[in-house]
Amino acid sequence: MGFVQQKTDLHLCRYKVAGHVIEVSQKIGENFFAECMDNYIPFVEDGSETGECLFSLAVEYSESFPEYTEELRQDEEGQQIICGSLQEKPVFDFRLQNKETGMLVCSKDYKVATLLVPVGCSPSLTKFAVNNAVMVLYAIASAPYNTALFHAAVVTYKGKGYVFLGKSGTGKSTHARLWLKYNEGSELLNDDNPVVRIENDKNGESLVRVYGSPWSGKTPCYKNEVCYLGAFVLLSQAPHNKIERLRGVSAYAALVPSISGKRWESAVADGLHKTENALAMNAPVWHLECLPDQEAAQLCKASVVL
Repeated sequence: MGFVQQKTDLHLCRYKVAGHVIEVSQKIGENFFAECMDNYIPFVEDGSETGECLFSLAVEYSESFPEYTEELRQDEEGQQIICGSLQEKPVFDFRLQNKETGMLVCSKDYKVATLLVPVGCSPSLTKFAVNNAVMVLYAIASAPYNTALFHAAVVTYKGKGYVFLGKSGTGKSTHARLWLKYNEGSELLNDDNPVVRIENDKNGESLVRVYGSPWSGKTPCYKNEVCYLGAFVLLSQAPHNKIERLRGVSAYAALVPSISGKRWESAVADGLHKTENALAMNAPVWHLECLPDQEAAQLCKASVVL
């Protein structure tokens, strides 16, 4: 599994996602990594990184969860995330069809966290909690570093990544499949949660890169790969196929709903705003009103691929 360190009572593994190293630990004697983190295998860090981790997450089994103060509740397709606080520490309660799967308790700076999992929880529910915990931590902890975790589908074409945005049910995955079918040379990079980073080259110029991640929704596509951004494409269902370039405020507004993060916390919101503004100003953003057909995929490619 690529464990790089073993303490007295812990298995510990380090992963590298879009250039950020994260650390996950679990007590010896559990089949935790094999059963719950197989999608992270391509991202196992090779031991060459000596710098500080983006965050460290410890997974522990618990007979009960502590009481906390609820602040916000999100519910999408039967998946609930309840955000709150426990003695000034951020808390995230992950539930599936209202069944408790895990509670994440974080330090104030999100660099250290513990995921409490109910004793006897099935591997599938534990995996659900772990994926949510790592994604939440990643989205929040990486916000100050010109990094954004998107809810999107991405295909690559001639070395560049094309990121399809839109509300759940809009057809992001469908449009990605249409590209794969009708635009020869396209490949799927990620189907649900790619990472976008703004980085500087050796000359100090800003470059936008798109990374695969361990999180890919219902389509298992866990590629530890990176490419330059080709364009963002906001999708809208329509009885026709029409595409236009967005700029300025319109481009910014198209990006923000697809980026994960704790926006009601100022430090996180400031980091996200900086990244979103830079992307809106410098990256190509398009709006495609479309049908789920061949013409839409080919119109999109003809317009956004330079």
